[in-house]
Amino acid sequence: QVQLVESGGGLVQAGESLRLSCAASGTFLSLNTMAWYRQAPGNQRELVAAISRRGSTNYADSVKGRFTISRDNAKNTLYLQMTSLKSEDTAVYYCNANYGTIVPYEVWGQGTLVTVSS
Repeated sequence: QVQLVESGGGLVQAGESLRLSCAASGTFLSLNTMAWYRQAPGNQRELVAAISRRGSTNYADSVKGRFTISRDNAKNTLYLQMTSLKSEDTAVYYCNANYGTIVPYEVWGQGTLVTVSS
């Protein structure tokens, strides 16, 4: 089993930056694609950014050029560097990871709240 623990959320002003981390622990050989999702009040959960084990990335149009996803495979840690934050970035951010070589598994973190005040 794999557990994900996010950290780094908080309250910031519009235009400021924040860095989220997601540490994976448990029993697994390696993590495959990892991603950040977010869910604002009243909205559905949406993909923010994803990164493959080899480092290929994709982003939601709303965060392109402002957010950067990265990972440290040696530390089993995922990051999300967020810059030029906007009030519409306010949401609970969730870490997601896929693992398993024969049978695919998916795991979610508990979420970390990011609040951007304008």
